[in-house]
Amino acid sequence: MSSKKIIVGVSGGVDSSVAALLLLEQGHEVEALFMKNWDETDARGGCIWEADVEDALAVCDKLGIRLNTVDLSAAYWHKVFREFLDEYRRGRTPNPDILCNQEIKFRAFLDHAASLDAGAIATGHYASIRRHNGACHLHKGTDRNKDQSYFLCRLNQTQLAYSRFPLGTLKKPEVRALAQRHGLITHDKKDSTGICFIGERPFRDFLSRYLPVQAGPICTLAGHELGAHEGIHFYTLGQRQGLGIGGVRGYPEEPWYVVGKDAHNNVLTVAQGHDHPALFSAGMVATNINWITAAPSLPFACTVKTRYRQADQPCIITTQDGNKVTVNFSQPQRAVTPGQYAVFYDGDECLGGGIIETSVTAGA
Repeated sequence: MSSKKIIVGVSGGVDSSVAALLLLEQGHEVEALFMKNWDETDARGGCIWEADVEDALAVCDKLGIRLNTVDLSAAYWHKVFREFLDEYRRGRTPNPDILCNQEIKFRAFLDHAASLDAGAIATGHYASIRRHNGACHLHKGTDRNKDQSYFLCRLNQTQLAYSRFPLGTLKKPEVRALAQRHGLITHDKKDSTGICFIGERPFRDFLSRYLPVQAGPICTLAGHELGAHEGIHFYTLGQRQGLGIGGVRGYPEEPWYVVGKDAHNNVLTVAQGHDHPALFSAGMVATNINWITAAPSLPFACTVKTRYRQADQPCIITTQDGNKVTVNFSQPQRAVTPGQYAVFYDGDECLGGGIIETSVTAGA
């Protein structure tokens, strides 16, 4: 990729719109690419990508840049969505956005951009890349409330070397103000949520199209059956809502929380109290570790997020065996969930991350 052209991945949202705007203002040759990554004929409704591509086209017309399109739905299905379903079958709670970034936004997109004679790609992620001693280091975005470095933890040096994040030093209100000032129709468009590229849908109905629903018992830690769940893959650790077991005779009037999932026996385990000890972990094992630069020398003190919106938590990475690490938390952590990602930081630098495999119950 020796061309000076930068292709911006546009979604029809305000962030990618302003990313393209900023690159133009910096004097780059810019084109846009809209990726269709979900086959709506399989989704049975909730179709939104046509509206998004119309917004993307309107932005590109306003900016005077070419809009390319590509259908990556087959790659998304095979590289992201099948693994997403497999994790749910195992009773785990996956994060498809991270795998989507690794396999689609920064691999399939990068490959397609090369075929369009691009020298680099850009996205509207709130993160920054700093180059030092020939290596690319991933850092948090200036807007800590919107920082998306967590979702980029599986990128490698090649992907980062060819990537640009124009919004890394901006805050969201500044991005919206820039879009409005330049007459971009996306300036007040609602941020997208839901599953990566699939969007906002009634989650249980959507998942039920792909996974068989099998009801099973909801039990206490002592094995007392309290009720029935609607399918173990609909629940996650720490969940309170949707259990349908309030006011159980013989128990205090306290909320119940999911503290365990046994997919093999189809049993959901619950306990009372937001801070029940069964919800807390002293450490964890994470697998499929990706270090963005070099692996740290162990033991290594750093911070970790075991879910996106969590504040950075001090920890020590004690050992690494192949692509598996063992981690001790400085303070017990609540609802450390298998299938989610543990992402490690040194200050504001994202070191990489891996999939939570198991946790060690506090006091065990």
